[in-house]
Amino acid sequence: MRALRVTVLLTLTCLVIAGLTTPVASASPPQYRNYVALGDSYASVGTVTTWHTDPIGCARAADNYPSDLAATLNPQTFVDITCGGATTVEMTQPQSVVLGTNPPQFSALTTDTDLVTLTIGGNDVGFGSIVGTCAALSVTNPTGNPCQAQYTAGGTDQLEATIAATAPKIDAVLDGIHQRAPHAKVVVVGYLRILPPSGGCWPLVPIASGDVPWLNTIEHDLNTMLGTRAAAHGASAVNPGETTGHDACQLPWNKWVEGLIPTSLSIVPVHPNAAGQAHVASLLAGALAAG
Repeated sequence: MRALRVTVLLTLTCLVIAGLTTPVASASPPQYRNYVALGDSYASVGTVTTWHTDPIGCARAADNYPSDLAATLNPQTFVDITCGGATTVEMTQPQSVVLGTNPPQFSALTTDTDLVTLTIGGNDVGFGSIVGTCAALSVTNPTGNPCQAQYTAGGTDQLEATIAATAPKIDAVLDGIHQRAPHAKVVVVGYLRILPPSGGCWPLVPIASGDVPWLNTIEHDLNTMLGTRAAAHGASAVNPGETTGHDACQLPWNKWVEGLIPTSLSIVPVHPNAAGQAHVASLLAGALAAG
């Protein structure tokens, strides 16, 4: 009996040790058959030499985050209909661009679509005009906050008001996706951080140093709104904008967003480069794996 007890104890000990030392398989994203990517230039751009020509004016690259994610997931079908300059309007209407027209982005959705990623809202808020206005104002006051002063004149922050006004448009887009692709997993993807937390790097990125914290708040609030609207519609959200140290002011090999003078073959100013898009794709893959 004593020998039996010793044998049992040794066996249990071995089982416990084996359980402690056996590696746990890392989670992998679930299998998706039909993936559709919707969105604007923060989803479409990448290395210029990989741009598709259907149409070329969309600046749709083969190494943007949708393409990187598709390479990881290996779906049966993958449709990237993202296009630079797109707003929520272009989800249901065609978009005229250089050398062509991008069809309504919702035209890519079907009842068989089981994964949708969406980056939209920046152009509804006025991303391009904001960058241009802030850059122009910084020339005469590079250490002040001339852009904040202009957009908050009269006591109302115009950009915060525009973000609030964009929320119902995001609601409509998410409703439209669910109607056309009722079985799809939908992930709303926010915008990569453009500026460092403070200071900036004028004139390389011509934003006055006093405007940098305020513009960071604007981008944060846009990403927060997108996440809130996603949750309200049963969608997931990925926010790549909180990570610091990879903004447009960093050294070329460390930045995920280009400045006004790009330092990589991702030549669209103030937009993600290939490294930034790869980071967003990794965040998405991790989020999908986590469920």
